[in-house]
Amino acid sequence: MRLLLCDDEKMLSHVLSVLLKKNNYSVDCAYDGEEALDYILTGAYDAIILDVMMPKRDGFSVLKEIRSHNINTPVIMLTAKSQLDDKLEGLDNGADDYLTKPFASAELLARLRALIRRGQDKETANYNFEGLSLNPLTFRLSYNGSEEALSSKKYQIMEALILHPHNIISQDTLLEKVYGFDDGDITTLWVYISYLRKKLKALNSNITIKSVRNAGYTLGVCHD
Repeated sequence: MRLLLCDDEKMLSHVLSVLLKKNNYSVDCAYDGEEALDYILTGAYDAIILDVMMPKRDGFSVLKEIRSHNINTPVIMLTAKSQLDDKLEGLDNGADDYLTKPFASAELLARLRALIRRGQDKETANYNFEGLSLNPLTFRLSYNGSEEALSSKKYQIMEALILHPHNIISQDTLLEKVYGFDDGDITTLWVYISYLRKKLKALNSNITIKSVRNAGYTLGVCHD
């Protein structure tokens, strides 16, 4: 499970990162709102822990932005504020849960497990992009009535791309999907990308995986 932890308090971020990694989560850390947004728009996460008070952009602004991109990753808001209005603003903007500092480690872990579990329960619907459909239960890719089966690793790469269409997904993010960590063999990723392109072509779709130099890959429509 991959998490994004967004908090400008670096000591707290370090402590929480160690805690989460000990509980078998892979964790990326962002220390301001702009950095958090960059991570979210270019990565694929199972849940996001988002502090309200951050420099450059606050948590509410980041949350509004990602929801406007139809990114439905579960979000827990962290704040030192306990006022009802602040909690309501976060929930109204698309937060899934709210945790007031200071909090117990066990409570954070329990809330994360519940959020991720709920998110997985919702993953019975297909993921769709411009007529292309990916089934999370059968790992089958379909277009115009034709279907192609994917292996688990190739499905995970396609899932990361189709969940964030038009966004650039970094090679590190996709390597995380293949290996469980981000410093694996890049040539294997290239092979998987090539394989997926062939699958898309076999479906006679107009969807392609585009390479973005020194950045990663994005799913887009081919107009050739």
